[in-house]
Formats: sequence, C-alpha cells, structure tokens
Amino acid sequence: MIEIKGKPVDDETRCEHYHSPLDIIAIRFKCCNTYYPCYFCHEETAGHTAQRWQANELDTKAILCGVCKHELTISQYLHSGYHCPNCNAAFNPKCNNHNHLYFDL
Repeated sequence: MIEIKGKPVDDETRCEHYHSPLDIIAIRFKCCNTYYPCYFCHEETAGHTAQRWQANELDTKAILCGVCKHELTISQYLHSGYHCPNCNAAFNPKCNNHNHLYFDL
C-alpha cells in the first residue's frame, strides 16, 4: 500500500484543501519521493520546498488514482483526458490550473 502524507480526509486521497468528488489524485513530489494530495498539504507538512518534475521525467510514475490506487506516469496523467486509464474514474480537470506547481514543462 502506498502511503499518502499531508492532510488527507478520506481513502480516495481527498484532503482538507481539495475534497470534491473529482479530487481523487495524489502527487508524488520529486523532492521527497512522497505522495501528497496537493501542493498545500506538502507545503504545510513536508518541512522543505517542493521541487517540480522536469520535461525529461514524464515517464516517471508520480500520480496515484485514489479510487483504484493505480500509479500513472506524468505523461499518462497529462494525456488521460482527466480519467484514470485503469478504472476510468474521473479526475478534476481544474487540476490543470495547478500543473505549474508540480511540473516544469
């Protein structure tokens, strides 16, 4: 089982910051190799500055579907159409607004 750190509020990786029915992904942060539900959870609990994934690291598994616990590569996530390729659960398309916090593309 993959551990999710931060401030999750349920077993599908929703947290106190993002908890809509579509907020079901966690992101593995490059800086600490640890999954968090969101940037704010990392910022508030990790104790260090976040590092962004680089364009040459798109094949790295760094996204976790909170429904089926399938790990996606960054590329799979970015091209998923906001649905898990394993279980078809819908992801929040508004997460796209925060890509600059996680990825330096």
